[in-house]
Amino acid sequence: MKKSTKRRIVWSIVALVVALGLLFGYGLLSRFSPSAAERYVYIDADDTADSVYLKLRPHTSSLRLFVFKTVGAVVGYPSRVGAGRYDVGSGQSALTVLRRLRSHSQTAVRLNIPSVHTMNQLAGRLAHVLQADSATWSRAFADTALLRSHGLSPQTLPCVFLTQQYDVYWDVTPQALIGRMVDESKKYWTKSRRQQAESQGLTPEEVVTLASIVDRETSAVAEMPRVAGMYLGRLRTGMRLQADPTVKFALGRFDLRRITYEHLECPSPYNTYRHEGLPPGPICLPSMAAVEAVLKAERHDYVYMCANPDFSGTHLFAKTYEEHLANAAAYARALDARGIH
Repeated sequence: MKKSTKRRIVWSIVALVVALGLLFGYGLLSRFSPSAAERYVYIDADDTADSVYLKLRPHTSSLRLFVFKTVGAVVGYPSRVGAGRYDVGSGQSALTVLRRLRSHSQTAVRLNIPSVHTMNQLAGRLAHVLQADSATWSRAFADTALLRSHGLSPQTLPCVFLTQQYDVYWDVTPQALIGRMVDESKKYWTKSRRQQAESQGLTPEEVVTLASIVDRETSAVAEMPRVAGMYLGRLRTGMRLQADPTVKFALGRFDLRRITYEHLECPSPYNTYRHEGLPPGPICLPSMAAVEAVLKAERHDYVYMCANPDFSGTHLFAKTYEEHLANAAAYARALDARGIH
């Protein structure tokens, strides 16, 4: 073979290697997704590398995906596929995306615990943002053995789901999230807050339970400490709480606008018209404003409260039963005028 021919072959090989190097370098170091915004891929536990590549296809070009798959095979990604929620956008390079997927470096979900009435409702909300479905969440929330291991019951479980914001992983299991909420609850109940609860004659769980009633009695944050003070006064004197929201919870009728004597006959332990003291657990996941309102409740002589007939969401407070009857009559007339029964 002539030297010139050998030289051409060598240079052709060099050119090919350089071209492939440039191709792979460009494919790995340029943006994986054309969008600078966050772009999420959700990988399930039963996904394989091939199914992951199918999920990645809408987020990148054919060239980058080819480079991604080739390099992924070299570094052993097919044997390291991990479930989770991964950001493949945000201007990240393909190499960065590959590293994150291979090392299972998920992007956390910003989870806001909503103020819902029941844990089944929470299960439905969680299923919209986390991997497990609503049935899986509901089963965990009713798992007495699991809850007992944390010192909880289905009735007291809502006490640890404080309505705050948390960063969690999309594939978090219900068991792990319950454990996380228990830990977060312990962090919230500092020595100072426990002392505040004790000064009101309550445990932290009882604070949350009373806060759930306060939260459903009023949406006006400014009057929450007054509402809390009224109920604390009733507890101290042995008077039944007689809170309408507990009747709605007992009946599962959260849309009721008017509580009748028939409703008050409900035998549920949550019905505070029939049973003394606090109900067995919260009647909703209360807002943090309501929890703080119980800890910092007003000291006053009000014994009764009635919805304001102007439908402002506030209440009229009374120290005597006669005054309360007048307020209640005014509210009943307002309901009649609006045809609310």
